[in-house]
Amino acid sequence: MRGKRAKKRVIAKDRKYNDEVIGRLVTKVMQGGKKSLAETLVYSAIESGSKKSNIPVIEFVHTAIDNIRPALEVKSRRVGGANYQIPVPVNPRRQETLAVRWLVDIARSKTGKAFDLLLSNEMLDAFKGEGDAVKKKNDVERMAEANKAFAHFRW
Repeated sequence: MRGKRAKKRVIAKDRKYNDEVIGRLVTKVMQGGKKSLAETLVYSAIESGSKKSNIPVIEFVHTAIDNIRPALEVKSRRVGGANYQIPVPVNPRRQETLAVRWLVDIARSKTGKAFDLLLSNEMLDAFKGEGDAVKKKNDVERMAEANKAFAHFRW
């Protein structure tokens, strides 16, 4: 390994629901240090989504994120002059990080509506097990499954 391994940071919980996943969502949405604006957008999105699905907010967020978590991903490894895509299991913290990142990035990539509406719609789709974020998860897992023949290069 090169250098030192990065230390694990403490995940900040959000102010309203005191939940780590929502705190990560707020931090990912935040741009330019404007945390209060990010909190407003995220709270608006998750509350409208939970109202549409008729379940509590925290349960709604956790279910949506759980539906996006990837179990496997591929990592490049150079063996004998060739690069192989090697499937590796994803640890729970990275699963959550990837899920939140994909959710926010997909909501940001869409245009035409306010961001909180886009995020709310994407979270509703993820809650139902459909939408672009779930498609991204399936693509990543399918890629790992296709490269299962190179799993023996994992060391």
